Order: sequence, then C-alpha cells, then structure tokens
Amino acid sequence: MKPWSHDLMATERRLLQSVVAVARYIYGAAASSVFMVSPDTGELIFAAVAGEGEQGLVGKRFDAGTGIAGWVAASGQPLITDNVAGTAQFAGDAAASTGYVPASIMAAPLIADGECIGVIEVLDRHTHDANAPGRELDDIELLGLLATQAALSLALLRRGEQAASAAPRMGDLVARLSEHAVMDSSDPLAVSLLSISLDLLDRRAHPASKSG
Repeated sequence: MKPWSHDLMATERRLLQSVVAVARYIYGAAASSVFMVSPDTGELIFAAVAGEGEQGLVGKRFDAGTGIAGWVAASGQPLITDNVAGTAQFAGDAAASTGYVPASIMAAPLIADGECIGVIEVLDRHTHDANAPGRELDDIELLGLLATQAALSLALLRRGEQAASAAPRMGDLVARLSEHAVMDSSDPLAVSLLSISLDLLDRRAHPASKSG
C-alpha cells in the first residue's frame, strides 16, 4: 500500500485535534482523545489528545484489544461508564501509563466503509445533570455523531489524495451528515464540525499556490 503523503497526515492530525478539542469543550471534560487502529497490527495509537495527559501521548501505542478503547474497536459498539473501576473492559495499568486515570469514560468507534478505523474517548465529562432522564443516551448519541463526523472526514481525505477527486466529495459529506444531525443553530456541535471539515477539505482540494 502506498504510504500517505506528509501533507495528508498533517491534515488528518489537524482534523483530529480539532475533533478532540470540540469534544472536550462540549462535554466540559477533563480530556478527550482519538486512537487510530493500526491496519497492520490492530494496535491502538494515540492520534490526538486534548486536556489531561496530552503532553507526549501522541504516537503512544497499546496492544490490540487493550482497555475500553480496544473493546470498542473490536466490537464496533460505543460504551459509557461512570465507574471505570467496576467496568470489566477498563485497563487500569494502561490508563496509569498515560499519566491520568479517569473515573468515567465514554467511547465510540470511528467507522469508515464498514470498518473501525479508530476510537474517540471522552474522560470525566461534566455531569451536572447526572439524574436527568436519558442523559447517558443523549451523551453517547452526541459522541456517536462526533465519531461519525470524524470517520467520514478521514475517509474523504484519504480518498481525496488527488485534489481533483477531493472536491466533488465535499457535497457528499454534507448530504451524509444531514442524515445524522439537524443542521441549524440547535445543533452547534454538528455545525462546528461540519465547518471544520469543509474548511480542511477545501484547503486540501485547493492548496494555496506558492509565490515566486
């Protein structure tokens, strides 16, 4: 397989860093991160981190199946727990190695072309409405939207290695996202992420010409 270009990898890093920053802000969380799944080994690789433990974590690897992220990657299903100590999937040693051990975790898979390519996690989200009916369902549904957005954007970027083929797919992103969210002011997360992705895709499709 042809390796991704440096420009594409830089764009992906920028996209994922924007995603984790938005996730941390929306949930008032201590931290948020995205792991990418190695297509060769199945390892979980920190690709972007915002908040607690972010220094030096990008590029850190865990064995396939490690912890909650590993379970989500293998099952393709989201998971939410407000008591990680009592959750069978939690890997305390792996968490400790990052420098931050959370009390609660939400995680959702990034699915592209029917395959899990990564996992987004939110650690210690703010739970001021802890007793509100359906709060956990709302939280995980919103995280699922975020994961869908990230996966779609990555897939489009990768299929758009050549600028000529990237531009027509921007409209496809809008159409597919509209199936998952109401695109108006009542859904600021979807609007923000759509703006981020379209900006990145537009830069990818129409790189600034070099002077001189």
